[in-house]
Amino acid sequence: MDRANTLVTIFGGSGFVGTQIVQLLARKGYRIRVGVRRPDLAQHLKPLGAVGQIVPIQANLRNAESVRRAVNGAHIVINLVGIGYERGRQRFRAVHTLGARNVAEAAKAARAETLVHMSALGADARSPSAYARSKALGEDEVLSVFPEAVIIRPSIIFGNGDGFFNLMGSLARLFPVLPLIGGNTRFQPVYVGDVAEAFVMAAEGLVKTGGIYELGGPEVLTHKALLRHILAETHRHNPLLPLPAAIGKLLAIPFAILPFPPLLTADQVDLLQIDNVVSPEAIREKRTLAAFGIEPTPMDAILPSYLWRFRRHGQFDRQTA
Repeated sequence: MDRANTLVTIFGGSGFVGTQIVQLLARKGYRIRVGVRRPDLAQHLKPLGAVGQIVPIQANLRNAESVRRAVNGAHIVINLVGIGYERGRQRFRAVHTLGARNVAEAAKAARAETLVHMSALGADARSPSAYARSKALGEDEVLSVFPEAVIIRPSIIFGNGDGFFNLMGSLARLFPVLPLIGGNTRFQPVYVGDVAEAFVMAAEGLVKTGGIYELGGPEVLTHKALLRHILAETHRHNPLLPLPAAIGKLLAIPFAILPFPPLLTADQVDLLQIDNVVSPEAIREKRTLAAFGIEPTPMDAILPSYLWRFRRHGQFDRQTA
């Protein structure tokens, strides 16, 4: 493959996972076009490659014409766009389902060779969660238009800059008690570097196409055990306060009307009742990190490198741990 003349369009490439993927692709020599709603907020990507190698471009998955412009001439298309809560015109169905179809149709029209689509572990059209339903319907839309696409479903992703472990560390620092919803729900956190590597391998055609891959790390922990793990890593002793789902949804009501991103939504309460682990079918059929030849990275190899900032004395607690 002549990578210098191979164009990759990556939607959502300025985010936590996207930045890692862009960096890996740049190191391999690909030309990269990053489709984002606000190109001015994606300038941090440019130094990850050579001059002119990485170009942010305006694109909104809800606008099919902007998606087509971003994909024009691309050999490889990657869609990472996802939202964790609904607000304004950013709705689950508009972004995860219809937006995914817009990307698939644009990729097909541009005669792209490869399409890699990010879904989420737990995607299920019958789920009580609107988020999970929209992700599953998005997968169906993608495969109906681009049958040879690769769908990747990661579990909770950890790494410096992640949204879950950093949030829990912040809450442990701010509040004396941590609420616990769905304490027995199981999770299988996966390292962002492993996820990024899997996406790049899929983009390069190194795994079977037309399938759904489920990515999880080497450890399966309940939600309660996960929070305790975070507390241990941050040297904090906040009590965990178990809350029924109904109370959790009541707590989510005021967050929905505040102008900043909500700490909790009713839909997230539903998600917290559902196990988020790699399925036995995926393990049996080797539709996991094993398909990519990637040995999953354990949390203890990564979490200490950034959760120290939530300790009482920050880095000065590292020697006394």
